[in-house]
Amino acid sequence: MDVLSKEVIFVGGKGGVGKSTSAAAIALRSAADGHRTLLVSTDPAHNTGDIFGRELDGEITEVAERLSALEINPDRETEAYIGTVKDNLKGVVHSAMADEVNRQLDTAKASPGADEAALFDRLVTILLEERDRFDRIIFDTAPTGHTIRLLTLPELMGVWIRGLLERRRKTNENYSALLNDGDPVEDPIYDVLRDRQDRFTRVREILLDPEKTGFIFVLNPERLPILETEKAVSLLGRHHLHVRTLIVNKVLPKEADGEFLRERRVHERGYLELIAETFGEQELIYVPLFPRDIASMEDLEAFSQHFKAGGQIEGIRL
Repeated sequence: MDVLSKEVIFVGGKGGVGKSTSAAAIALRSAADGHRTLLVSTDPAHNTGDIFGRELDGEITEVAERLSALEINPDRETEAYIGTVKDNLKGVVHSAMADEVNRQLDTAKASPGADEAALFDRLVTILLEERDRFDRIIFDTAPTGHTIRLLTLPELMGVWIRGLLERRRKTNENYSALLNDGDPVEDPIYDVLRDRQDRFTRVREILLDPEKTGFIFVLNPERLPILETEKAVSLLGRHHLHVRTLIVNKVLPKEADGEFLRERRVHERGYLELIAETFGEQELIYVPLFPRDIASMEDLEAFSQHFKAGGQIEGIRL
């Protein structure tokens, strides 16, 4: 499974398909192979702490040998993000306006997209500042739509920042020419924007580098996960973020018996054939349905043993 060799791995998929379990199993296998590994959950409905039986409070916490985990708290990140914006504006906004600006920023905490912007800011920080401490960083992302927005934000924010910088530059040039005898104007806001542009550019370079970053989507052999995954793979591809690997989870094992399961297996076979046909360019990893919840290190290790391309399911080569 070549994707396991990447420095950064994003695991996405529809809610309920086993995405968090897959991400946790990948992280545990990475640590077992001797790599310092960080598992980051960006899904607001966190269950990483539950999987490892540890309380995660928004800080990087060691959960096993060479394995640390972090659940990003959207509320905490939004508070920190707004606080950073306030700090950047100190000394820039006139003191008479500072209270009103801060009030507007506090109101913005509840605005649509505020938690997403804060989450993105934390993701940028992790990618730029934690890669020296860890050999592998694995992101367990929220359901598909959120994942797509998160991964395409560096491109979209880069375009937005470039526009702001250009307008700011023209304003400063006009100000210099009219009021400052042509001398350059000190502009802290311009400097902040340039710094953010640089950070977004560096993160986008990481995401677009196939030698460093891999993308995995998890799906079940069912109609809606197949359709949603097909759309996600296509959309991310248009942003040059190519999903090369899929984990097909909860496939009925050969030993499952009974009339109900035999009928279900016939139904499932059609979806497995559709997956093989639809995703002919992706590496397919098949993981069987387990008889119980994945709720221990031993279960995760058993889950990770299935991380190999292709395989035999019910005597049929897939």
